[in-house]
Amino acid sequence: MAGELLDNKGRGDAAWQWPAIHPEGRKFGLIAFAVSMLFLLVFDWELVGWPLLALTGGVFAFFRDPERVVPLDDHCIVSPADGMVSQICEMDPPAELMGDDGSGVLGLAPGKVTRISIFMSVFDVHINRAPIGGTVRRLVYIPGKFMNADLDKASDENERQHILIERGDGVAIAFTQIAGLVARRIVPFVKPGDMIAAGQRVGLIRFGSRVDVYLPQGTDPKVLIGQKMVAGETVLAEIGRQQLIEGIAQ
Repeated sequence: MAGELLDNKGRGDAAWQWPAIHPEGRKFGLIAFAVSMLFLLVFDWELVGWPLLALTGGVFAFFRDPERVVPLDDHCIVSPADGMVSQICEMDPPAELMGDDGSGVLGLAPGKVTRISIFMSVFDVHINRAPIGGTVRRLVYIPGKFMNADLDKASDENERQHILIERGDGVAIAFTQIAGLVARRIVPFVKPGDMIAAGQRVGLIRFGSRVDVYLPQGTDPKVLIGQKMVAGETVLAEIGRQQLIEGIAQ
């Protein structure tokens, strides 16, 4: 299915398949498997070996990397992360994303924007994807704490990485990968200057975390608090469109 054009008129073909395991996670899964086999086959400690074998399956599941069908619409901003929308608020973007960073590349303009926070549990896919296509203009890593990523202050105090992507027409979208209680490593797949497509894999956060997305000014979200996100597929917003959307949890 990868690379195949699918639409709402019946073109294309899709079938369920086992998700691939991202290379970043294969080494962890193989180490866990080797240790479990050591306890089971060498030491004959089943009380330890079987739980470790179950943990091996969990490690492989954590690093699963399923294919996604990305909307091909220049107005769409897609979710960069799997997870649940935990917060939607109006705020100023982080200072690291605004102004000139010394490279001559301007960041986001000052002023209030909508921030959508997506909480990623250990059961979610942790591969992050680009919300729009364009050029990576800024990638800023900031060391910090490892508080619960669901806390609002995690955006300012936890270890995090900002990514700013600019389209050819000058529209810029920024998002922040935030480490959490268990997450201890943010792994980027891109660097400043890279040209990327909407929905392209841009990095991962290991073992539970959060992603904040900063929408352009004059753009309202099309998602609701508590809604489940699918990276690369769920449309967070349409650029330049403002509309109040309400929902009922049931």
